[in-house]
Amino acid sequence: MKLFAFLLFIFSIPLSQLPNYSPPGKLVDIGGYKLHVNCTGKGEPTVLLIAGSGDFSFDWELVQPDIARFTKVCSYDRAGLAWSDPGPTPRTMRQDAHELHLLLSAARVKAPYVLVGHSLGGLIARVYAEEFPGEVAGMLLVDSTHEDTVLSFQGKLVRIRELAKGRPVPPAQTMKTSPPKPPTKEDLEQFESNRKNSGPPKIGRPFDKLPESVQALHIWARSQPPRAAGSEDFWSEELQVMYATRAKTPHQLGDRPLVILLPKAGYGSAPTGVSAEEWKSFNEEKRQQKLGLTSLSRNSKVIVAETSSHHIQLEEPQVVTEAIRLVVDSVRRHTKLAP
Repeated sequence: MKLFAFLLFIFSIPLSQLPNYSPPGKLVDIGGYKLHVNCTGKGEPTVLLIAGSGDFSFDWELVQPDIARFTKVCSYDRAGLAWSDPGPTPRTMRQDAHELHLLLSAARVKAPYVLVGHSLGGLIARVYAEEFPGEVAGMLLVDSTHEDTVLSFQGKLVRIRELAKGRPVPPAQTMKTSPPKPPTKEDLEQFESNRKNSGPPKIGRPFDKLPESVQALHIWARSQPPRAAGSEDFWSEELQVMYATRAKTPHQLGDRPLVILLPKAGYGSAPTGVSAEEWKSFNEEKRQQKLGLTSLSRNSKVIVAETSSHHIQLEEPQVVTEAIRLVVDSVRRHTKLAP
C-alpha cells in the first residue's frame, strides 16, 4: 500500500516538484558530464554489473550486496539514465563501452574486471572486451541479447542486423565533438501527454521482488522527462559488425572464464500478429543462439535458471551470485571452469 500511495503521489504533482533521490554511489566526471557509479565490497577482480535496456544500477539490488561479501562490485547508470547526465551522441554500444572505460578510470576502479551483462548489457560487455581486452578477466552473460537477434517489430519478427544500411559505426564521441541536443518541444509535449494518458505506472513482475524503497527508485527513474533529444540509431549496423567479426574470429575471449546463464525455456507469450508456430520457432532459435555463445571462450560453461524468465537477477538472484562466484574463483585460481 505504501508503494501504491507513492505512485499516486508521484503522478499527481508537477514534474518540477517530483522527489529528488540522492544517488547511492557517486557522480564521476568523465569529460564534461557525470555518470553514477556505486561500488561496494573489497577484493579482486572487480565485478562490473551492466544493466539491460531500460534498467538501472539499483535493479541489481538483490545480488550486489551478496557479491560484495567476496569481492569488489560496481553497478552504474549509463548516460541519460537515473542520476547520470546525458552524454555525447550518437548513442551506440561503442559509445557506452568507451564511457564505461572512462568512468572506471576516473573513479579509480582498477582492472582486471569480471563483466556481468544482462540482456543488452551483455552486448556492451562484449564490445568492452573487444575494445579493452587487457582489462577483462572473465565474463557472465545473463540471458544476453545475441548479435543475430530477432525481435518483434510492428507485429512481425525481424532480424535486427538485416536492417543495417551499410553505414560505418561512428567512433566514440566527446562533449566537444558531438554534445547531446536538448529535447525538442515536441519531445516534451509527447512525454507529458503519455504521462497524463497512461496514469500511474505499475511495478510488475519480477520488479515486485525488489524492496519497496528500490521499487520507488525504479518508478522515479522511469518518470523523468527526456533530458536530451534522440540521436541517430546504429544498433543494426553494430550487430551486423559483431556478427561478421565473430564468424571470422571464434573464441574472442580466448581462455578467459565465461558463464552463459539462461532462463527457463520458452518463457513469454507471442506478441500480437505472431502465430504460435512462429513464436515456438523463434524461441528455439533464440535459445540455440545463446547456447552458442559458449564458443566465445575455450573456457566456458552454461547454467540454466530453471524457474526464471528474462530478469534472472530478480527471480533467482542466488543463481546469478553463484555464477559470478564461479567466474571470480576461476580468475583468482587460474583454473578452468568445471563442466
